[in-house]
Amino acid sequence: MKSTAVREVSSSYLSRAGLRGDREWMVVDAEGATVTARELPALFTISADAPGPALEDPLVLRAPGVEPLIVARPAGPRVSARMFTRPPMDVIPAGGEADAWLQRALGVPGLRLVWCDDPTRRSLNPAFSRPGDHARLQDGYPLSVCSLASLRQLNEWIAQAGGEALPVERFRPNVVIDGDEPFAEDRWESVQLGTVTLRAAKPVDRCVMTLIDPLTLAKGKEPIRTLSRHRRWDGKTWCCHHLIPDGEGQLAVGDEVIASR
Repeated sequence: MKSTAVREVSSSYLSRAGLRGDREWMVVDAEGATVTARELPALFTISADAPGPALEDPLVLRAPGVEPLIVARPAGPRVSARMFTRPPMDVIPAGGEADAWLQRALGVPGLRLVWCDDPTRRSLNPAFSRPGDHARLQDGYPLSVCSLASLRQLNEWIAQAGGEALPVERFRPNVVIDGDEPFAEDRWESVQLGTVTLRAAKPVDRCVMTLIDPLTLAKGKEPIRTLSRHRRWDGKTWCCHHLIPDGEGQLAVGDEVIASR
């Protein structure tokens, strides 16, 4: 579920639309506009989990102060939702019970839960993708990867400015890799994760969500302040990388990573 608590897994199936279960659901307001932790940091307190591997498994929602809720995948009809400035997309409302649960858990009226049942309905930015590429409810592309070497370099820069190191969870990547030089991913053309080949789309332009500590919900100045000094171009700050799968397959912790430049 988009913008909720991070969940680590030891393996996951990667489809053309991203990791199974990743950002299939999201919160919208009464007008159908996406609500994320940028505007509502309390979303980080919600745990959203599909306990089984089957595509038809329900969603289990948990949050402090409210009873857990099991949400079945809805059958329709579809409605229109807007994600930032992108074209409207079709989603299916989860229903009144899920909406009421969200409003109680977050203390905000008018919130609704929606599900992306068909990611092929959402096309990607043609400047960085090919016809037929698609995603679910990710901000931009099906998969994001963070290099620990790059994170270590960033944390060194932050420390030089008197700040504290940030954990990888602050960047909310799908996949974490290690073993290359810092920011080598800037030069990738493609990369193989396990048995799956993915195209390097573009670096990730970082937003204010990275400023929010997901545990305390406190908002600071890092990493945007340091990225602005070392990783700023085209008016944006950059860290991590977007990838687009050319196939499907199982990914697991410990898989080999082979990059092509």
